[in-house]
Amino acid sequence: MSARGLATLLLTLIAAVLLSACGGGEDSASAGGSTRDATLVDEDNDGLPEPGPGELLLDRTEIAPAAPLQSEIARIGILNDPQIRDEESPARVPFLDRLGAPFTTTFRPHEALSTQVFAAGVNAIAAQEPEAVLLPGDLADNAQRNELEWAAAVLNGERVDPDSGDPGYDGVQRADNPDPFYYRPGVDAPQQPGLLSDAQQPFTPRGLGVPWFPVLGNHDILVQGEVPPTPELEGLATGDEAVERLDEERLERLDVPPDSALAPQLVQNLLAAGRLPGDTRTIPADPARTLVAPQEATDLLRDAAAASGADLRARAGAPDRLDYTADIGPRVRLIALDVVNRQGVSRGVVTPDQRAWLAEQLEAAGDRWVIVSTHQPLDSSVGGPEVLELLDAHPRTLAVVNGHTHSNEITPRDDYWVLSTASLTDWPLQGRMLRVLETRGGGAAIETWVVDVEGEGLAGKARELAHLDAQGGRPGGDRGEREDRNVRLFVR
Repeated sequence: MSARGLATLLLTLIAAVLLSACGGGEDSASAGGSTRDATLVDEDNDGLPEPGPGELLLDRTEIAPAAPLQSEIARIGILNDPQIRDEESPARVPFLDRLGAPFTTTFRPHEALSTQVFAAGVNAIAAQEPEAVLLPGDLADNAQRNELEWAAAVLNGERVDPDSGDPGYDGVQRADNPDPFYYRPGVDAPQQPGLLSDAQQPFTPRGLGVPWFPVLGNHDILVQGEVPPTPELEGLATGDEAVERLDEERLERLDVPPDSALAPQLVQNLLAAGRLPGDTRTIPADPARTLVAPQEATDLLRDAAAASGADLRARAGAPDRLDYTADIGPRVRLIALDVVNRQGVSRGVVTPDQRAWLAEQLEAAGDRWVIVSTHQPLDSSVGGPEVLELLDAHPRTLAVVNGHTHSNEITPRDDYWVLSTASLTDWPLQGRMLRVLETRGGGAAIETWVVDVEGEGLAGKARELAHLDAQGGRPGGDRGEREDRNVRLFVR
């Protein structure tokens, strides 16, 4: 780091501490909701976001010219990648974060607040009055049953107890952890005394109050989003021994993979090979941390979605796949594809059976507009480009919606739009709204805008920490460009 960069960092931390001490942090985190009304900016570069001007909808006409808008036919919310974390679980690998890419998301300074952030995101989207909400995957972070149950409880407005093990926090962010790598809110800047204790308290969220439609993500059924559960990993997750710091000698011998394709093998070797790789400590065991198999996860999500009023018509003969269709009003059909690779790695895969089923469902959609939802982007999934070509040929394809990337991005195909949305895990902690309208001449338009999570209480503190996070915060650029956020997308 240059001297100037170091000075900037020190000033940022000092400002954060001073503002937190005088209550300025709470004020700066109060804005939330539609970015059509207000955005979050950091004009003075002090590391703390504050309310800024809203962003109007821009017309995007790469696919079709602008046309007069007519009636609204669907109003849909999107909440991506909350990755609800049992941050005390011994099956997590926060100690790998210091290795750099591709492990920079294994620890986050706000990781203890995932349920509260998700609840704030739910509140913000609910305030936009959607008739349905899409959840494009990664409701859980580590394929644990308790994580999926917490996520479903937040969505359905049921009591959430985000603590695991014995009462109180017992993870790597403890004030007495001597490892300087981890942010410890009780002692490190910006100090947040009592944050970890508050994060463990039960609460009853508002819930969406409308049907929600889940997609399976890699983190929902793969340990750390990369590794299929094994008996060894199950024993680690539900056991009482956790790694806090890597064995330095063993670290030096590691051949760190240059890309995520090799990450699963390294994670599996570290977690499942005899002795654990570093300094360990005894923690309270918890059987609720059991790892879920694919069919367990799909059954849990189907049942929870059905409790919200969602009617999921599952693909026949595939009980362990969360493939289904659903109607959102009389004019829009949703087709959800489960593209998680059961063999491991985070890259998606579409099977020939799924592609054939999708072709049948496109034909069955008739004159309805079609939205396809996946977790991983289709263009980077095995078999995905062939699916996109199938959608290219269907005249009523309106949009493909995906998660996984944690960023706002909107790109045109020949006759429809591909949308990804920022996550509720990393800055900027946003969801998205889609308002589908008919246009004169038989076309359609999607009015879409991003929505900031409500910024008060624990969620507001999480938002400030996410913004300061050197790996996933401001440097990440996940807000996208101006044309990736609040726009009006025309379709023939």
